[in-house]
Amino acid sequence: MPTTARSGPPCHGYVSRRVRRGTARVTCGASARACPWQKQSTARDLTDEAQLFRVTHPFHPLYGREFALADRRNTWGEDRVYFHDDRGDLKRMPAAWTSAAAPNAFETVSAGRSHFRIEDLLQLTMLIARYRETSRQAKRRAGRRKLSSK
Repeated sequence: MPTTARSGPPCHGYVSRRVRRGTARVTCGASARACPWQKQSTARDLTDEAQLFRVTHPFHPLYGREFALADRRNTWGEDRVYFHDDRGDLKRMPAAWTSAAAPNAFETVSAGRSHFRIEDLLQLTMLIARYRETSRQAKRRAGRRKLSSK
């Protein structure tokens, strides 16, 4: 059966396979690229400019402050930013509490038009309904006590 050589970069470690029943065998190379990458695609850009981020969590004591990003890692299952405080100590906080985090979908879609998320409003209505029901039951019990004490 005739074979057809694969065109493209040189292959190291050939694998032969049948393309379709009754057709020629095709020889193809290893799936890894033959030449090394010039630049790692996962490495962050190292520039002379310091990347800055702002603390955006409204209840954090550093709210509104801007810091130079020292590092960013996934630790304890959470994306965290590392920075040096005023004393020079290395500190960390969840990236979600900073401007370094990607904007969440709700904030992007609402574009500042809404202060509350639908889920939070629905949960609030359920809490109010529960409170009202509890109040009604308490009033009924109080009314029964008054009747029974007379």
